[in-house]
Amino acid sequence: MNRASTKILAVSALAVALAACSGKAPELQQLGGNPELPKPHRAVMPDMTIAKPTPWGDSVPTVPAGFKVSAIATDLAIPRQTLVLPNGDILVAEGRGGSAPNLKPKDVIAGKIKAKGNTQVKSGNRLTLLRDADGDGVYELKTVFADKLNAPYGLALVGNALYVANQDALVRFDYAEGQTKASGAPVKVTDLPSAINHHWTKSLAASEDGTKLYVGIGSNSNITERGMAVELDRAQVWEIDAQTGAHRPFATGIRNPTALAVQPGTGTLFAVVNERDEIGPNLVPDYLTSVREGGFYGWPYSYWGKNVDTRVMPQNPDKVASAIAPDYALGSHVAALGVAFSNPAVGGNFTDGVFVGQHGSWNRNPPVGYKVVFVPFRDGKPSGDAIDFATGFRTDEGKTRGRPVGVTVDPRGAVIVADDLANTIWRITPAPGAVAPAPAAAPAPVTPAPPAQ
Repeated sequence: MNRASTKILAVSALAVALAACSGKAPELQQLGGNPELPKPHRAVMPDMTIAKPTPWGDSVPTVPAGFKVSAIATDLAIPRQTLVLPNGDILVAEGRGGSAPNLKPKDVIAGKIKAKGNTQVKSGNRLTLLRDADGDGVYELKTVFADKLNAPYGLALVGNALYVANQDALVRFDYAEGQTKASGAPVKVTDLPSAINHHWTKSLAASEDGTKLYVGIGSNSNITERGMAVELDRAQVWEIDAQTGAHRPFATGIRNPTALAVQPGTGTLFAVVNERDEIGPNLVPDYLTSVREGGFYGWPYSYWGKNVDTRVMPQNPDKVASAIAPDYALGSHVAALGVAFSNPAVGGNFTDGVFVGQHGSWNRNPPVGYKVVFVPFRDGKPSGDAIDFATGFRTDEGKTRGRPVGVTVDPRGAVIVADDLANTIWRITPAPGAVAPAPAAAPAPVTPAPPAQ
């Protein structure tokens, strides 16, 4: 056995031992606007519970009474986010990015544990188009719309401009309704921060009038262990002029804004955010929040408002004093990666609020996440307890069938869920007669600003 193999075995054995020694975390109330926050607890290694992937087989996710679920596409290449086009076609962004080197032995161990819970399929680096031509719920066409992209993630359509947030740049395709393949190479709108790329995903949303694009850019570290220089332009949401590509920070101090959505009617930008690790299994809650222009949300100096993170040096009391507490806690380490506003066509208890895809924890015992939840809204704001909408991705035996990422709601009331472990797209629909009927037609697309030359 060579030295490299011996090292890998030793690291793997240590990882298993550390995971096995981890005690179960106490259950706290960590949903809503006032989560229970314990004292920080630092250890040599964070709690780690190794995911054990297993096929779905004949099983499917569990959904509420009055809904049905089906797999409309399988054998994809790491589906992450989806976009429903005006004619009902679905675009799927497929791929995985990132290039951050390990800093410490714990990074090697954590990386191996994370890898055990991920698909081994090669990154697609493409957009795939799905089509149900006759509206029977069976998507008979699955074809590559565009390929040779660089870890595409966020998607947005503004009129005839299709925007894609690669891990290194925001690009634009010309789009005509009904086309199944891009008519040409994409045009770069602007570069995005990509050096190191610890958090590589670039989330994307368009303003209601189509003139502005919002891109979520994650930090390059958990808590500045790579230094502040590499955090330039990171841990923030950019506002980008769709016509010129000019950009500015819209909000800062947001560790990893993994999905963005604009609230219909109000135009308010919302985000789901993955918070920091390594101060205990119940810190820090990931969250859903409206994103205020010019707002600062704490990272790295504080969490959940003004709770100081003492690991950060030097401290910055002035920044802490300005930190905004998020709107709604989703629970610590659930790894929220998708958010989408509902509409009346979904029906039942799910008409006013957002669906959140939770990829699931790797550093908590017992594990959390691995499901899609619905956060109800009242008067335009999150209000009330989150409701499980799609579960069964992780079994009671500790095996993982799937991991939800992006969620999208189409005008007919279907909830589209990307599962990047099973490489499947799930479609959850109201059963006929069980909920309110769908609207007669999809809303008209926004007319875009003239494209940049």
